[in-house]
Amino acid sequence: MSPDTKRVWRDIGMQLPFLAWLIVLWMLLWAQFTVLSFLTGLVVAIFVTRVFRLPTVELSGRVNLWYGALFVVQFLFAILRGALSVTAQVFDFRRQPGTAIVAVPLRYADDLVMTHVAVVSSLIPGSLVVEADRDRGILYLHVIGVRSKEDVEKQRQGVLGWEKRIVRALGNPTQYRALKSDERAGRIDPATIGGAR
Repeated sequence: MSPDTKRVWRDIGMQLPFLAWLIVLWMLLWAQFTVLSFLTGLVVAIFVTRVFRLPTVELSGRVNLWYGALFVVQFLFAILRGALSVTAQVFDFRRQPGTAIVAVPLRYADDLVMTHVAVVSSLIPGSLVVEADRDRGILYLHVIGVRSKEDVEKQRQGVLGWEKRIVRALGNPTQYRALKSDERAGRIDPATIGGAR
């Protein structure tokens, strides 16, 4: 098998999860789980991936089930805590909740991890990613409930905490080793992985 053929098969293998997801979305969109909706979803998925071609995203190939389950629990708790915090700020008529744009330089992020961190940070009530500087690895978030520099730093550490959780659960081996090396060297505290946000 020639190198070009191997590359084509490798690209197809990497695109299969994305194609499957597009087919599932198509079937959910039409609320029909039939052979016909599957086939039309397949045609649409192939059309979309060929016409709007994006670079192939390489997954890390590493999933830690323990850290993944821990991440899900912490994420659900953070959503609940964020919703309660935003509700309390809305009904506190004595003062307006402070807002800020916070720049968070990520430490271990490639495109995939940066996307995960951005989505998680935006889904937690009280913060929203407004820009991502891919070249420098910086996320810019609009956050509410900020009244001091300490609050800004707490928000920044919270986002960095989510980055660490994601690297532990899904990061590639190089990212995971870099995180562990920083923990051993004392550059970050392994017990403290940021606030809820």
